[in-house]
Amino acid sequence: MRTLPKIKVCGLTREEDVKLTLSLGADYFGFILYPQSPRAVSLDRAIELAAPVPVGQRVAVDVATSLEDLKCYRDAGFDYFQIHFGADFEHNNLAEYSKIVGKEKLWLAPRLASGDTFPEIIFDYADTILIDTFVQDQFGGTGKVGDWARFNTLKEKYPQTNWVLAGGLSPSNVLEALASTSADHLDINSGVETAPGIKDEAKLREAFKVLR
Repeated sequence: MRTLPKIKVCGLTREEDVKLTLSLGADYFGFILYPQSPRAVSLDRAIELAAPVPVGQRVAVDVATSLEDLKCYRDAGFDYFQIHFGADFEHNNLAEYSKIVGKEKLWLAPRLASGDTFPEIIFDYADTILIDTFVQDQFGGTGKVGDWARFNTLKEKYPQTNWVLAGGLSPSNVLEALASTSADHLDINSGVETAPGIKDEAKLREAFKVLR
């Protein structure tokens, strides 16, 4: 029998949404620290929101993070560090990220267009890779469904890596996503919202009902 996928709810900005997500049994809780995101919170606010979340489940999310900021996130008590970056990003920084938080705690999210070659070098730096939908000049939270076939190909080709499927997942398509990808980790965000950063209680409950 197939193991239930681990679920991360990302873009949390309100105490009531954190409380609901806790009650539903999420595996990971994502707090976005990238200022240009419509779901961004300050580091101080993220610390407040993450306070009731058990150790081992708190994920700090950012884009092309500075080394100084990453150290602050680590020292603030976050458990995992999800960093999005574009094809032009300096790979030397990825090596530094891995040194700062550890390969097992770094989640890398390369922004890849359909024709881009997957940067295999990132396997040297992180045990977990998140694949989100590609939208020009936007990192995550697009609400658009991604390339499930490519995700499945990557997962099968590199089974030693933890793969996280993101992008437009909602109660209406998560089962199809699982059937298409055999994903072990799902990242849910815009598909359970009424507005950016505002989770819809009914949609969030339905997503967990469908998956659990």
